[in-house]
Amino acid sequence: MSDTQDNKRVGGSAMKALVLSGGRGTRLRPLTYTGAKQLVPIANRPILFYILDNIARAGIKEVAMIISPETGAEIEETMGDGTRWGVKIQYILQAEPKGLAHAVITAEEFLGESPFVMYLGDNLIGSGIKDFTDAFMEGGSCGTERAEAAILLKPVDNPSSFGIAEVGPDGEILGLVEKPAVPKSNLALVGVYLFSAAIHKAISRISPSPRGELEITDAIQELLNSGAKVDSKILDSWWLDTGKKDDLLAANTIVLDEWFGRDISGEVDDNSTITGRVTISKGARIKNSTLRGPVVIGPDTVVEDSFIGPFTSIGGGSRIIKSIIEHSVIFSGTIVDHVDRLEDSLIGRDAKVVRCRDKHQALRLMVGDDSVVEV
Repeated sequence: MSDTQDNKRVGGSAMKALVLSGGRGTRLRPLTYTGAKQLVPIANRPILFYILDNIARAGIKEVAMIISPETGAEIEETMGDGTRWGVKIQYILQAEPKGLAHAVITAEEFLGESPFVMYLGDNLIGSGIKDFTDAFMEGGSCGTERAEAAILLKPVDNPSSFGIAEVGPDGEILGLVEKPAVPKSNLALVGVYLFSAAIHKAISRISPSPRGELEITDAIQELLNSGAKVDSKILDSWWLDTGKKDDLLAANTIVLDEWFGRDISGEVDDNSTITGRVTISKGARIKNSTLRGPVVIGPDTVVEDSFIGPFTSIGGGSRIIKSIIEHSVIFSGTIVDHVDRLEDSLIGRDAKVVRCRDKHQALRLMVGDDSVVEV
């Protein structure tokens, strides 16, 4: 196996990965008041686990994670040193969220002169990145110009809400515009970027945007302005930014539908019915209930006298009693008791959703900031 295939080497430099795991997760509050948005579970696995899966499968061995003061310790504890994926993880603190290009500056010592993939820690894509990274590292052969950057693109229905690329007939990027009023294309920038060391000089020449951040789109545009080549690849699978509730539920649905099969490792009594692609983790107990997949039940969870419908994941250590749940993400340690129907819902860790069973049938709520209650 060649160096390029094995360790992603060009000119003696192995490709590295920079995973952006900072930020304050304001769009997922109140869930992210007490936890990192990148650790929100999709099918009972943190979002970052899927990202590290992709990085490791691409043959990249050295990974830096940009973390924030608010959630960095939780991310480091959850992800560890990278042994789970056969990589080495280094954690780099970004004291303030000053933009994606600022994150590159923060990691400059780690990156050195190496090419690298920058991966936004709250983005999920439905395919691997190995072909994308291989093409970048092998580019410039047969006398053609090597690209200094490559971006992953996806057609969208609402291009004015995204960073948009104008692309030439050969896939070369002609220009980038952030949230254009009159888009020149419908190709949005997915949160996966490839760079050579030339990006560092480009970043040094840009200024903060009107919102006070160093934008990576401005740095890529600076590469273009200097005559550098920037390539692109159209993503032929799905892409989801999991920063909002509905997007997270959509991601849970797609991952359960495409990536999970049937695996019954927990206990299921004779009065229960399990239909379709259902994963029941070790230590879980299903009593007098119906589970209709795709569904994932976490370890040590009890489901009793309940119906768990399609596209639902329930975290470990939860208790679901006499309830109906569909198309929902239930975090670990949660109690759902005597709830007639719960759907399209996102329930945080150690929460309680309990029906009042006395004669006084009033709603009794304790609701934090930024919560949504629909009755």
